[in-house]
Parts: sequence; structure tokens; C-alpha cells
Amino acid sequence: MSPQPQAAVGAAVSRVDARLRVTGQAKYAADNNPDGVVHAVIVDSSVGRGRITGIDTRAAEAQKGVLKVISHLNAPELPPVEGQWPPGKPLRAFQDDRIRFFGQPVAVVVAATLEVAQHAASLVKVSYDAQRPATDLAAADPADEPETYARGDADEALDSAPVRLEMTYRTARNHHNAMEAAGVVARWDGDKLTLWEKSQGAQFAAHAMSDALGMPQDDIHVIAPFIGGAFGNAMRTWVHSVIAAVAAREVQRPVKLALTRRQLYFGVGYRPAYEYELSLGSNRRGRLTASAHDVRAETSRFETHIEDVLAPGRMLYSTPNVRQAYRHVPLDVNTPTYMRGPGYASGAFPVESAMDELAHELGLDPIELRLRNEPADDESSGLPFSTRRLRECYRVGAREFGWERRRPKPRSRREGDWLIGMGMAAGVYDTARSQSQTSVRLDADGTALLQAATADMGVGTATSMTQLAADALGLPMRRVTFRLGDSRLPPAPGHYGSQTMASVGSAVQDGCDKLRRQAIELAVGDEESPLHGVDPAGIVVRGGRLHVQDDPARGETYQQLLARNNRTHLEAMGSYAGAPETEKFSLYAYAATFAEVAVDARLGLVRVRRMVGVYDAGRIISPALADSQALGAMTGGIGQALLEHTVTDHRDGRIVNANLADYLVPTHADIPELKAIYIDGEDYEADPIGVKGLGEVVIVGVAPAIANAVFNATGRRIRELPIKPEALL
Repeated sequence: MSPQPQAAVGAAVSRVDARLRVTGQAKYAADNNPDGVVHAVIVDSSVGRGRITGIDTRAAEAQKGVLKVISHLNAPELPPVEGQWPPGKPLRAFQDDRIRFFGQPVAVVVAATLEVAQHAASLVKVSYDAQRPATDLAAADPADEPETYARGDADEALDSAPVRLEMTYRTARNHHNAMEAAGVVARWDGDKLTLWEKSQGAQFAAHAMSDALGMPQDDIHVIAPFIGGAFGNAMRTWVHSVIAAVAAREVQRPVKLALTRRQLYFGVGYRPAYEYELSLGSNRRGRLTASAHDVRAETSRFETHIEDVLAPGRMLYSTPNVRQAYRHVPLDVNTPTYMRGPGYASGAFPVESAMDELAHELGLDPIELRLRNEPADDESSGLPFSTRRLRECYRVGAREFGWERRRPKPRSRREGDWLIGMGMAAGVYDTARSQSQTSVRLDADGTALLQAATADMGVGTATSMTQLAADALGLPMRRVTFRLGDSRLPPAPGHYGSQTMASVGSAVQDGCDKLRRQAIELAVGDEESPLHGVDPAGIVVRGGRLHVQDDPARGETYQQLLARNNRTHLEAMGSYAGAPETEKFSLYAYAATFAEVAVDARLGLVRVRRMVGVYDAGRIISPALADSQALGAMTGGIGQALLEHTVTDHRDGRIVNANLADYLVPTHADIPELKAIYIDGEDYEADPIGVKGLGEVVIVGVAPAIANAVFNATGRRIRELPIKPEALL
């Protein structure tokens, strides 16, 4: 059939739900107040390891308005839960007296009002047989068996390399700190449970709660249409959701439970800290001959979290000999989880910093070194790249940033007390795709409704899907509604891993194409239609009107067609099969980030002055949303590079800076001139709509670009994040 005109895709449009969000009409999880709702407040452990020896709840229970205090002494028994992510199993709530990490829930108070619940929770007295927890990654022993990868003989190649560098890099634990704190409202209707929950995957949440409570998944309804930011911390279901459900069943009332800002630091996961030893070998012309990567990563003792921190070092550059080992370090902490650019953002810092170190050692421009090591194929899989426009990213970025003005010699550019430097880094993130379905319905009034159980944590899912659907159906965007965030809608993957546009978008395209063809076939076969007998391949739809592509005057509207045929609606189910079992191509999105910094020579303070990011991310459906993603990620990367750092008191496992006053995140004053550029080019090997994920790759490489700029400014090599003033004095 003739290709549909594209009016919405590629246009800079406003978000379809913007008015709801800015006027306060959008309901987030904790905004829901079903009839009879009461409030729950969690009592947290004040030790990092040990056992509970006693709980005194008498003072709390004596407070007027307190309905119940639940702990391991009186909690209902829950079924054992085996397995880990995906989709993630929540810690069993109040099932024994063991303390596994500081801040672990040990009791919950349910009361008529939040104020009473908060006060009563402060009156619960808990005694412990406390042990000293192990919370220091540097001091703890790793698990026995590492995860490994190898090609060639890295050790022999390193021994014989004309140039060899050995470095150790460290990255701090980071917390997500989304604007919306984690919250849930639980209501039982007989044996059926409704949860209004902050969740990046309503169906995943229903599955996890089914396992945790030992009940059929079909009896659990999860509702999450609006999310106030998440960055990964709402990908899995955490123990507070189980606690809310248990409490609601115990008191036979709907229960609302919202974590405090402090509780987020030990209640919903974080980006884990890493120690990354890296050795590079090359010839004197800068061609890499070998690399060895040894990683230590924190995880909890009761679960093993792993992410692709080694992926950039495995495939980003042509290297014939590679050895890698990933060692889990079990600690007395809550379980880490994925955070924006998971694995890749952490792994890019050592790899891209080391490439900069090698370029300086050899007297090469950092871009030239990278170009000399561009691979022809993915050497980790042996597959050809579907697309790899990284060379173009370097070229465009260098031109737009003004890379030719960079002075190779460190400390050679100064403005008063400020040392000025430029740096760059590459980024990469894999292109994930999963099975998805979307229902599409066109009503007789010419409006369309699409539904899928996907989510939107603030990136604009509903808007981009509406743009795609509007063009596929030939309707104005205002006549298309996309409904999401409900576990009872057609199945979709969780909103994570930059897979939503490729997965759900492909199902949207399929469903809209099917429905449009239905309408065209109905018109062609209708003797009263102006399109009767026309070749369907020559018909397009624009503005809700079907017409012959070469004869726009010959046609009719959807409304006219459906009314004449006594049809109340047309409907179709769009589907996408996801990634094949065996890939034919290596599928990644790429980035090149350029940064200019100023460093106060006397104080060691670093200020980012400007940044340019260039991305090979396939077809861009919504430029405005893409910019929001890219500029937001640059901001997050500034935080990762210069500010964000979780401080733990290793004596008891307490997080010292569990608040936004002491855990620093970028503010407006920290954000300079930012610019995002997208390389033209679809990737139809990846998916039917030619897109690649954008939300993750845009942060990968930001921190090392800043660190490399700091070296260019100061001559001080940075091997630990965040970059602290004392490292530069």
C-alpha cells in the first residue's frame, strides 16, 4: 500500500498530558484516596545486621486512631519466593527476626490519619542483637566464582604490548531521587486486590505481587497511569508494596503507604558502586592489542544484582585479545537495581577515561585514537552492526563543539583563576526489544483509542505513541487517545531498558496499519463509496479522510464510511514479536559527548560550561521528547561526575546523607549550555518502525567526557567519581 503521509512523527509537538500534569489533575499513586482509606507508616531497623530480640508496641497501640501494628510477631505467613529479577521478587515482609540491612522494615503502623501513624511509629520500641555489618565494597571479600568473558590471549598480548597502561577506577553508589517518592494504595475487594502503585511495569508488578502473596495474578489489578520520574527505581516491586497489601487485608480497609525521602535510600535500590581494574595494551600507533577488565560490584547478601558493566569494554573498540571478570561482593545492604544507563554508564567511565589516558600517552588526539580502533563488526558476537554511525557522531560533534580549539597540553588555557579544558567520550547502549500488543479502536465519530499496559515515567510515552498512531491512521493527534498504566490492558514490556518505543511502538504501528487497511477494504468493497473498486494500494488517509493518492478529490471520511455501513467502530489488535531468538545483527545505539569545564585553580571546584551530545539512535519519532531525554541525561551525567555520592557509616550501615540537603543533585545553577544532535538514519533491522532506544544511551559517556575535560584543564587524571575538589588540589 502507499506510504502514509507523516505529519505528526518528527514534529515538535506538546505533550498530550501536559495540562493534566501541570494543573495537578494527573493522579500519581499516593494521590488516590478510595473510600475508607487509612495510612501506614513503616518502622525501620536502626541496625545493619543482626536479629530482633523484642518489639514493644504497647505505646503505639494505645494511641487514638491506631488500627494495628504488624511485625514478624503477628504478621500472616507468606509463601516462600524463589528467583530474582526479572521481574524481581520483593523481600518477604515480616517473616522472621533477621535484619539484613539498615532501614529494613521491622514493623508497620496502620492508623486513621497519617499524623497518628507517624507518631505511633515513633513509639514502637525495637531491641536487637546487633552485629557489625559489612557495607564497605573495598574491604569485603567477593563471591567465589566470577562471571567471565575472554577472546584471544589478553595476558600474553599485554605482556608483549609496546605500550601498556594499568589503572583502577572507582564509582560511587548513586540514588535515583525521582521527584515522586515511592508510594502505593492497596484495596481488597473480597479476594481481589487493587494496587495504585508507582510502577514502571503494571503487569510485572502484578506478577511479583502474585508470587509474594501466593494468589492468582488475574486477581491483582495494578493501576499506574502517571509516574513522577523513576530512572529505574520503580522497575521492580519492593517490599513496601507487599506490606501495604498485607496491612490492607489485616485491617479490612484500603491502606496508603508512601515512603519518605529518607526511606528511599534503603527502600527502592540504587546504582551500585564499582571498583574497576583496567589494563590496556597497544602498539605505538595506537592500535589496541589487548585489554583486561576486573570488576568488583556491590550487591546484597540475599539477592544478586548484575548489569552489563563490562559490555562497553567488550565491543566498543576493535581489540583482538580481551579478558573480563565480574565479581559480586555480597554486602549487608538492600539490593541495588538498574539506574539510567545501567551497567553501560558505569562501565563507560573506566573505558573512556582509559582511552583518553592512552591518547595522551601516545600524543594522539582522543578522537583520532578512537577512529583508529573502530571495529568493522561486533568482535564480542561476530555479528555485523545493523548501523554504527559513531564516526559521524565524532565528526558532527567535533564541528558543532569547536573541538579544533582544544589545546592538547593540559593547563594551557586559563581565564583568571579558572583553568579551562575540553574532553569527549563515546557512549553505547544495546537495543532491546520485547513482545508487545496494543488494541486499536476507531469509533464512528472519527476518534481513535489505543491501549497497552506500558508506562510513562515522565518521558512522554503517551505523546510519542499518539504521534505514531495519528500518522498511521491518518488522523490529527487531537483525535487519538493512548491509554496506558493498567495491568488489565494488552500486554507490554516494562518501561525500562530503552525498549518502549521499539516494542510498544511497533505494536502500535501494526495495529493502526491493520485498522487502516480494514477501513480501506470496507470502502473499496462498498458500492456507494467514492472509493469503490479502487486499488487499495493507491489509497491513503489524511486528516481522517480516505482518498486516492493521485486524486485527492476522490474520497470520504472515516465517519461517512462507518455511518453508511452501520458500523459503530472498527478495531484491531497490533502485535510485535520482539527480538528473535537468534540475532542476525549487533544492535546498539551510540553517542559522542563533548564537554568544556572550568576548574578553579585555587579551590578545585569544577564547573561544566557547555556540552554537546550527538546520537545515532535511529528514527526520531518526537524531537521535543528526544531533547528532553538528552538534556535530562546530560544533567544526570553532571550529577554522576561531580556531585552524587552515597555516604555510608560502615559501623552500622546507616546512610549518612539520606536526604536532598546532603545528597547533592544538579540544580539550575549547575546546568550550562546543552545541545543535542541526532544523526539521520533509521534502523529497520532493529524493528519495523526503525527506532533505537534513546533514553539510556544519552547518559552513557557524559561522566567520562567531563573527567577527560578536567584532565585537559588541570593535568590531574581522574579515576574516581564523583570528582571531588581535594582530588584537584
